[in-house]
Amino acid sequence: MKYVKLGNTGLNVSKICLGTMGFGSLDNGGILGKTGEEEARKIIKYALDEGINFFDTANYYSRGISEEILGRAIKDFADRDDVVIATKLYYPMTDGTNAKGLSRKSIFREVEKSLERLGTDYIDLYIIHRLDHDTPMEEIMCALNDLVRSGKVHYIGASAMYAWQFMKMQAIAKEHGWAQFVSMQDMINLIYREEEREMIPMLIDQHIACTPFSPLAHGVFNKPADAEKVDGSGKLQNEYILEHDKEIIRRVQELANKHNVSTSTLALAWVLNKPYITSPLVGASKIDYVKDAIAALDIKLTDEEMKYLEEPYVAHNQYGFR
Repeated sequence: MKYVKLGNTGLNVSKICLGTMGFGSLDNGGILGKTGEEEARKIIKYALDEGINFFDTANYYSRGISEEILGRAIKDFADRDDVVIATKLYYPMTDGTNAKGLSRKSIFREVEKSLERLGTDYIDLYIIHRLDHDTPMEEIMCALNDLVRSGKVHYIGASAMYAWQFMKMQAIAKEHGWAQFVSMQDMINLIYREEEREMIPMLIDQHIACTPFSPLAHGVFNKPADAEKVDGSGKLQNEYILEHDKEIIRRVQELANKHNVSTSTLALAWVLNKPYITSPLVGASKIDYVKDAIAALDIKLTDEEMKYLEEPYVAHNQYGFR
């Protein structure tokens, strides 16, 4: 396994981050979960054995069940000090008036609940899942800073927002001497590269870690390259796949055959070959998906291959900011 620093920090994280959005139960409100605990524990154990030390979850995933599964597995299979756990907050966990968002009340409540579910005294990286447009940025950054100063959270990160919003929040924190974000979790993959316009140049300039979600475009690159079979295979494809995307998918299959790897491995290799990528989130419902992800670390694409994969891209509507 390869390890890198998490942005401008001293924290070492594996070049692959295991995403646990799919761990949980469909019976618990029908929120995302599809991989039960028995299988999830096998995947986590395999990831640990292969050197993955970076794990991403969220309170909202299966209404907390994902956090519980991850916490129990880490306790059983690893030394807590050897792993880096990221979790997130924003989306509602109940139907209450203050259930959603990033108010001071919500932040303080949800961190305690996440700590309890994870069975840990601290969270390595606490991420705001989305920006709360109804709470002042000063309130959000002050509350997050208080968590860092208390020791319950070691670092803070953000996800899915405009670059100007991210920098405004950073400026507020800097002005007050508060903890600043060390990472950005946004969507980056071969058929969605809108973050290349402003967010990524800003992250590079500010030495902020880039930990993209959906590097396989919600499963697009787990599918056959037959363009007629791609539509309808997931939310992202339904709303955003264009004729040009289908050509990209075809080219991924072509190069995957050339390198004798799966399409998902080749598509992830493109992400990993970008120098600004810290650690992409790889969701896995099977151990084989983790194996494919790890295999991508050893693929060095040439400049010509990178250009060949990127050439058909056209602009998309920005996605997932709310």
